[in-house]
Parts: sequence; C-alpha cells; structure tokens
Amino acid sequence: MTHRSSGTVAIRELEAFLVLAEELHFGRTGERLYVSQSRISQLLRSLESRVGARLVERTSRRVRLTPLGERFVADLRPAYETLHTTLETVRAAARGVEGTLRIGFQGTFNDHIVRAVALLQDRHPGVTTEIVEVPLADPFGAVRGDEVDAAVVLLPVEEPDLVLGPVFSRQPQTLAVSAAHPLAARASVPAEELAGCALIGIRGPAPEYWRRAGAPERTPGGTRIPAGPLVATLQEGLTLAAADRGAMLLCRPTAEYHGRRALAFVPVEGLPESALGLVWHRSRETARIRAFAEAITRTAQGLRTGSGPTRVARQGR
Repeated sequence: MTHRSSGTVAIRELEAFLVLAEELHFGRTGERLYVSQSRISQLLRSLESRVGARLVERTSRRVRLTPLGERFVADLRPAYETLHTTLETVRAAARGVEGTLRIGFQGTFNDHIVRAVALLQDRHPGVTTEIVEVPLADPFGAVRGDEVDAAVVLLPVEEPDLVLGPVFSRQPQTLAVSAAHPLAARASVPAEELAGCALIGIRGPAPEYWRRAGAPERTPGGTRIPAGPLVATLQEGLTLAAADRGAMLLCRPTAEYHGRRALAFVPVEGLPESALGLVWHRSRETARIRAFAEAITRTAQGLRTGSGPTRVARQGR
C-alpha cells in the first residue's frame, strides 16, 4: 500500500472508521452515518492510505479489525470524544446554553432538585427540562442507555464511564419499619441494633457495592444483619416494611416524602450518611449538564445559608 505523506486526516474518515469498528458491517455503518456503503469504503481506503497500512480486513463473510486497527481504535476513541465535547462546548458558548435537558432521579424529586431546576431555567431561559424517574434497581442504566442526560442518584458511585458531579443532601440514614415494629416509637436507633432487623434489599442490575450500601450485611461493629426480601422498586420495599416483612434503609428526603400511617421512619446513628450525586456519561457531557451541575452546587450553598431560589421549577413531567 502506498503511503501518502501529505494531506490532513479528515474528521469524516475517523468517524467512519470508529463506527465501522463498532458495527463491523459496511452497510450498517453507512446507515448510521447517512451515506452509501461505497462512500464508507472510500473513506476507509483514504484513511488507510494516510496511515500506510490496513486497518480493516474484509472478506465475503466477515469484517474485522486488524491488530493495528484495534490499537488505532483504542487510541483514537478518547481523543475523538474529547474533540466532540470541545466542539459542543464552543457551539454552546456561541449560541448560549439552550435545548432540552433530560434529568433522571431516584426515589423523590426533592426540594433541592426542584430549586436547582428553577435556578437553571432562570439563568438559561433557552433550556427546557424533562424529568424522568430512574428505576431504583438500576441507578445508572438510564444514563448509560442515553435515556437521560444526567441523573440524581444515591451514592456510592464507582463507575469508570460515569462522571460524579456535585454531591449534596448529606443526611443520616433513616430506617423504615412497620408502625407496629418495636423500633417504631424510638427517637433514633444505634446502627448495632440493625442486627435485630431483616433489611430489605434491592434486586436487579445495580452493582453489588451499591446494593450493599443500602442493605449492609454487617453492623459497623461486625455483627451480621439478617437479609430480608429483595425488591425491584421503592413501593415494593415500603409495602413489605409496612407489612412487617422487613426494614428498609432510606435517605431522609425519601422517607419524609413517603410518610404513611402504617410506617415509621427512625434515624439510624452510626452509619455513613446518605448522599445524592449528579452523574452523567463521560463521553456525553454538554454545556446544559455543566450548567445544571453548577445550579445544584449553588442551590446547596443557598440552602446551607438559608438563601437561594424558592420559585417552583417549571418541570417537564
């Protein structure tokens, strides 16, 4: 293959190669980029000519990357995503922050988030918001699946492909128990007494570390905590707790929002605080997300000082 030393690699060539590396099919790659299959072949030949070696092996039966192609993809993708993010940032700066921001939330769309949305829309009138509930059993799936742009989730977050932005609403954890439970009348409960409760856990695709944070196996002193039933939704867990089938650890805003006669909510002393955080996908950061992250941070500061916006947000439910 003749090496062409002059000329600059076109962004379209790199984009076609990256999509082809995902699809391993020229037809599907063309469909995704709205060009013909022959155009994809042309872009690939041009790129390989610039590189001086084959990046893709193509037969009548299959398409696959060469070892050099695999290495090129691994090195190229982070740089391409950075370029994409930079371009989005410049475009947003040129036209101002505008467009739709899809916000996911777990459990309760609490006052802190409502105020942050209000502040975002006051500062950036060109932004509209859509509010989407994120499944309790899958806190990160909606962000990864591009169903939402960012989500407010319970910590901890240890996902390498996600960015953890502002962390807020740090408060003692609360135990939801049946109103008839022996702990229901207590003003608070030491964490060691959880050894006498069967903790309701979460089933589903949530990571193990995240599920264990909400239903620990042992007290801080090392005593085993009985495992209660597993649920997929918050309502399932609260219903089982009300029926005295187990107890459920919640963040305080969720407990306050879901108060009901059949349940009692008791603060737990000695456990790490619950906290909420804003997360988004590392490769899909936008000016809208950054503006919302800033609004959450400023709202948190305002709540701590007793100031801040109080107008109800225009939610896109």
